[in-house]
Amino acid sequence: MSHSVTITRTTTSTTNTSYIVLNTGYLKSFPGLLKLFELLIGIAIVGIFGYYFNRADTPSAEIFMFLMATTFMIGTFCLLLACLTSLSTGGIISKTIYELIYHSIAAILLLAASVNLVIELNDRRFKYSKRYDAYMAAGIMGLVNTILYFISAFLAHRSYRGI
Repeated sequence: MSHSVTITRTTTSTTNTSYIVLNTGYLKSFPGLLKLFELLIGIAIVGIFGYYFNRADTPSAEIFMFLMATTFMIGTFCLLLACLTSLSTGGIISKTIYELIYHSIAAILLLAASVNLVIELNDRRFKYSKRYDAYMAAGIMGLVNTILYFISAFLAHRSYRGI
């Protein structure tokens, strides 16, 4: 199946000491903003788990959420970096099925991890500690990130199908 690719002009900035071109115009597009917000929320979740992580008494729901948030934070960073450092990557990669698969899997696994974490936190006997509140906030941020990944998957599907 062949696709036509349209490369639009974007604002770029360069420095004299480097030949790296930054496609700053990508961050002004809706998919670029979605990736940026997904990355920022992922950083916040990983930061919470990194700060409160205790290997001795960490239940599996917390480890699963920590792993999923870290995995998709790194993947989204790589996608965003690729789109920012190349003028054509943002337009080309959205036409492939990779983004659809990536965002769909991210949304499903983050949904499972977030719901699992929130349910397990609600079943605990000792609530309302700093760690409990922080993990509950991380679980809710995970649900928000899930919605963003579902929107990205929907946009990737439309772009892949050429709609």
